[in-house]
Amino acid sequence: MCGIYGITDNDPKFIEDYIETCKHRGPDGYNIYISDSVTLGHNLLSIMADPDMSQQPWKTPKGNRLVYNGEIFNYNHLIKKYKNFKDTTGCDTELLAWGLETYGISFIDEIDSMHGFAYYDEGANTITLSRDHAGIKPLYYAKIQQGLVFGSEVKGMLDKVPNSRTIDNLAASFQSRTGLNPLRNTLFSGIKKLLPGETIVWDIENKKISATKRIYIKPNSNIAFNETEFREQLVKAVERCSIGRRKIGVFLSGGLDSSVVAYELGKIKEDVNTFTNKFSPDVQGGEDFNSDAKAARILADKEKFIHTEVEITPQIIKESWDDSVYFGEQPVYTANSSMYCYTNKFLSEKDIVVTMSGDMGDEILAGYVKYRHIFQGKVELNNWNDVLRHWLDRIKRPVALTDNILSDDILLNEFGKCFSEELWNAKDPTASYMALDCVTQVPAEFFIRNDTYGMAYSMEGRFPLASKFFMQYCLDIPTKYKIGSTDTDTKMLTKIAYEKILPKEIIKKEKTGWTVPIGHWLKKDSDKELTDFYLQSIGEENKMDTITVNAKVGKSIIPAWAYKSWKEKYQIK
Repeated sequence: MCGIYGITDNDPKFIEDYIETCKHRGPDGYNIYISDSVTLGHNLLSIMADPDMSQQPWKTPKGNRLVYNGEIFNYNHLIKKYKNFKDTTGCDTELLAWGLETYGISFIDEIDSMHGFAYYDEGANTITLSRDHAGIKPLYYAKIQQGLVFGSEVKGMLDKVPNSRTIDNLAASFQSRTGLNPLRNTLFSGIKKLLPGETIVWDIENKKISATKRIYIKPNSNIAFNETEFREQLVKAVERCSIGRRKIGVFLSGGLDSSVVAYELGKIKEDVNTFTNKFSPDVQGGEDFNSDAKAARILADKEKFIHTEVEITPQIIKESWDDSVYFGEQPVYTANSSMYCYTNKFLSEKDIVVTMSGDMGDEILAGYVKYRHIFQGKVELNNWNDVLRHWLDRIKRPVALTDNILSDDILLNEFGKCFSEELWNAKDPTASYMALDCVTQVPAEFFIRNDTYGMAYSMEGRFPLASKFFMQYCLDIPTKYKIGSTDTDTKMLTKIAYEKILPKEIIKKEKTGWTVPIGHWLKKDSDKELTDFYLQSIGEENKMDTITVNAKVGKSIIPAWAYKSWKEKYQIK
């Protein structure tokens, strides 16, 4: 995994500074391409091939240039399919550059990938920016006087984009309303992000977007569930994501999704390394916050994984706070950012270079009770606008990031511009809502934290359940096969397929979140040092009226706390 950067101008100093700011994304090398029209930069984290064989910007036989951040998981299939491709490096960068030069942006339909790339066509004087189908890898851009500036992270372009240190009110309004911002606008004024599955072609001479392309994984709901076929498809997804020469570590949460990923990886690779967070002091306040760690330990012992419990304490939350805010770039509605940041650092110190997890499983396999409520008719969705409107009400207590929150009508209109009716299936409204979650909730909260915190310590994150072909396979299966008779009967496909394989403690485990018990720890007589740090950070006058032993309180405190820290760290006006 890597970092890519560019500007439609001859500006090597800016790109050099951008590379330096984001050097954590690629310790295996960097390079720059300069012309009168563009300057491109690249940090390299070599996964598939020798670093000397995969240096970028990549030059094609026709003199075009590619900077690429990602992996093509069906690489081996494609080099067999395209006999006219001459593989000289064993590197997917060469394949992607060849495909774009030979077939244009239609070649993106062929790849099962996670990616953010920029392809400069010298003859056409265009630059193509693209993001993968699920939004696993980020790519930001902004229109400026010189034309276009873009990169894998926001922090390196802030001083190049006028007024970027002011808050975009549309993005702030949407996040204030829903707790997340999946829109094209970022919280930084003037800076946008490519949406999942989006490709744009920029006309350098005329300084405008001349063409676009969008890939959607649609909820077709048109095939029956077959237990054997399901597992075969899952095995293929894990196998494809296990390619490369670097050491893999699995985030083993103790839930179904990460458990099946770890289990199948163990059938492919020897010496599987798994990691689970364990909270200390332990908390039993209405929820066993270490129940996931206990379930993960049972599976790890059974399968003889090389298993490590990563201890998370109030002190670690405090010490990792500033890094989590800086590397995270934009605040999100979660109490776990500091923990995720530290956990990635911990894995890196254990020489892990590639991480693997079960993200996307809940959204394609009906893992949340909210999907059951839609399926039962407790929520009525008659059209795509109903789906969008219901999504606005996804949480009850969002934190206001602006005093000027735009109306729901405006937010719905902008939401619809970003995510089209192509995801609507009138015969399976529940699947339509799940498909929307796949390209909103997952990239805006889960994938982005993996990219920012993983790449902060030079690690690549992979998600077998989010691969293009496996996502499409699961969304081709109607919701009726995925939901059982009770609220605990979620993800029935996985439970049926793995009932005789995984420990009963995982199959029958009630769903819990991988959540820091911050509300409990912030009780003053529980951990005074963390409480004092919180009060110092947010100010005594801004603290909540009561800090009680209540996990929900922690979920309210953390977003407000993170937002204030983010504004200070990024000097937001």
